[in-house]
Amino acid sequence: MNHPLMMVVDKLINELKLCNQLHYSGRLNIKSANGQKWVLYYYFGRIIWATGGTHPFRRWRRQIAQHCPSIDVDKLSLHSQEVSIDYWDYHLLVSLYKQQKVKREQIISVIENTIAELLFDIIQQANFYSISCDRNQEIILEAPISIAGADMSFKLMQESWKHWLEAGLKNISPNLAPTVRKPDQLHKQVSSAVYKNFVTLINGKYTLWDLSAKMKQSVLTVTHSLLPYISKGTVELVEVFDLPLRVVEVNNNSLIKKLTTDNSPLIAYVNNNPAVSQTLEDILISNGFRFINIQDTIHALSILIEHRPNLIFLNLMSPVTSGYEICAQIRRVSLFANTPIVILTDSDSLLDRVRAKVVGSTDLLAKPVSSDKIMGIVRKYTQTNSK
Repeated sequence: MNHPLMMVVDKLINELKLCNQLHYSGRLNIKSANGQKWVLYYYFGRIIWATGGTHPFRRWRRQIAQHCPSIDVDKLSLHSQEVSIDYWDYHLLVSLYKQQKVKREQIISVIENTIAELLFDIIQQANFYSISCDRNQEIILEAPISIAGADMSFKLMQESWKHWLEAGLKNISPNLAPTVRKPDQLHKQVSSAVYKNFVTLINGKYTLWDLSAKMKQSVLTVTHSLLPYISKGTVELVEVFDLPLRVVEVNNNSLIKKLTTDNSPLIAYVNNNPAVSQTLEDILISNGFRFINIQDTIHALSILIEHRPNLIFLNLMSPVTSGYEICAQIRRVSLFANTPIVILTDSDSLLDRVRAKVVGSTDLLAKPVSSDKIMGIVRKYTQTNSK
């Protein structure tokens, strides 16, 4: 008969495998009995991102420093509303990639190593606490940059944990930071050069994950080398705070271009494609409608709530957030329960129409846009929905 803790681990692994077998797309929310939370994002059964855990910001900083050294993380900032989004870290990665500030292979390294680190943390927690899993398809990250093969991810996770156990590190979390507690005793045990390295790095500021990155060694090697000092009490492991990115406030009025000359129906377009936006604006304004172009998809919902348009156009593919995802978010707001939402797509396929219907889209319109197409849709859905 399996030990109860082993049963918890087996149940977790079976859930991860089941998501793969079901070709699941959406979030897998994982929570431990001690309050730890993680989110795995699946795309057709494969993991494309993972977030949560003890130090999400510290981990993001570390991964960027390792794999994208040209990026100065301290100069990056998040909008105040972005911080509340669970996948802010993925958004930021995609944004850097779309701006061509980092290469595709660099982003792939960040994604793969982040997923590996999160899976290790989850399986370690599963060996001490009960774990619950919950699937949620309300948010699906589209157009993944990298897709991790589930079988390989599980294999690497189990191998890492096996080696961790064999090294006698079961009770040590890599999220803890080592600090020297008995410097005099340590000075007697090691050479002056080693002692200097200890007091420089082993100062309670860097977690074991952080140290492994700084020393360019595996976290297993670093932690195992410290084990004798930890056992003697020369070095102590302590909890440390996360290191959030800088947060800036955003004035929503600066994010949109709006024309409010009369009380005619207001049409919104959520997308940062200048060409399509200009075309829509020209068509709608010339036909007597008001127009809002919302360029920042992260803050789209709050802007829509502020201006309450009569009809909303969404672009299916955006650099950060998909039309499907934005549509689902809008439909969760009671204010827009009956507002017509039309998704613009490059491919008017049956699959597109089914997915659009699932997230609450009123209609789907294939590009390229034309005056006849746009005005046909607008007149169809604003006749009984004008303010």
